[in-house]
Amino acid sequence: MTLTLESAAVLNDGHLMPKLGIGVYDIASGGSCLRAVLDALEVGYRHVDTATFYGNESDVGRAVRESGIPRERLFVVTKLWNSDQGYASAVKACELSLSRLGLDYIDLYLIHWPEPGKRLDSWRAFVELRAQGKCKSIGVSNYTVAHLKELMDNSDVVPVVNQVEFSPFLYQRHLLEFCRAHRIQVEAYCPLTRGRKLLDPTLCTIARKHAITPAQVLLRWALQHDVVVIPKSQHRARIEENAKLFGFTLDYEDMSALDHLDEGCY
Repeated sequence: MTLTLESAAVLNDGHLMPKLGIGVYDIASGGSCLRAVLDALEVGYRHVDTATFYGNESDVGRAVRESGIPRERLFVVTKLWNSDQGYASAVKACELSLSRLGLDYIDLYLIHWPEPGKRLDSWRAFVELRAQGKCKSIGVSNYTVAHLKELMDNSDVVPVVNQVEFSPFLYQRHLLEFCRAHRIQVEAYCPLTRGRKLLDPTLCTIARKHAITPAQVLLRWALQHDVVVIPKSQHRARIEENAKLFGFTLDYEDMSALDHLDEGCY
């Protein structure tokens, strides 16, 4: 599989989504988040993932503007929080996110969680927001197969993305297969297991074999499963390390060993 830092997934609506992005969950607004996003953009990332809940949309938007990179070359993601779900409130929440970001449109707008009793109305709002050009693509996060089936039974618009926790230790194989069958791109948050599994013996053995780090093994594994990854870091050295995924390939034995690490949790 030939991959580069510029590699992108083709979404089911025809838009391109960079396969590597930076996540900014739990990075404080102010200097830390702004600097992390600017560093990532300087390194070559073109995909930034934030959310209303993270409280740092304004920093992401500022970094996008200060980077000097043409807006059309960047892919900005944000998410609708649970308390904003419902048709009218979702429309209002999108407008507020755009205001905080200081952008004319969102590249990908996600329903953060499948809120009971409101998620279908939220999705109707998303379809309208896309028609208005407020967001180019629309998707979901933390949806199970049952949630996806419910959505598709009630709408002609299939989500372009389902963002979920995903790693060899939480290998959601059935969900991945369902999403592939319906051209829904799976995107992995916490692909580095929040650092909890970086000393796993199998992971470390594969890392030594390729003279790379365990974190790079985890990210490359996801990419080779055609999963988009958004590792989080606010440290320049780690941001650079996480981008160096393209000078090696995990072989069949590596992938098989990693596939068998699934614990169903972290």
